[in-house]
Amino acid sequence: MNTPSMLRALPTQYRQRLMRLGREVSFPQGTRIVEEGAHADRFWIIRTGSIDLDAHVPGRRRAIVETLGHHELLGRSRLFAPHVWPFGGATAATPARAYEFDATAVRSRTS
Repeated sequence: MNTPSMLRALPTQYRQRLMRLGREVSFPQGTRIVEEGAHADRFWIIRTGSIDLDAHVPGRRRAIVETLGHHELLGRSRLFAPHVWPFGGATAATPARAYEFDATAVRSRTS
């Protein structure tokens, strides 16, 4: 489910509560946002730009497996146990802006 559908699926009061927990951030092109195995304490809804998801390939360059863009969710692993980035990493392929959320704060308000 893409983020616009997910946000639209939330009743207005919950969507507003979620968005109050977010803050605007920017990632210059080439910024490494997350690494494999990193503690998952934040997630993002991408506003502009694109983010490459990649996988480590031994003896080779990282392989881009997906590119996320406008209104897509980066870091859904932050919302579910064990709260660890499961594979590869994410890098800003272009300058990007996003809403950043503290995953612990969001989880504590939804449990």
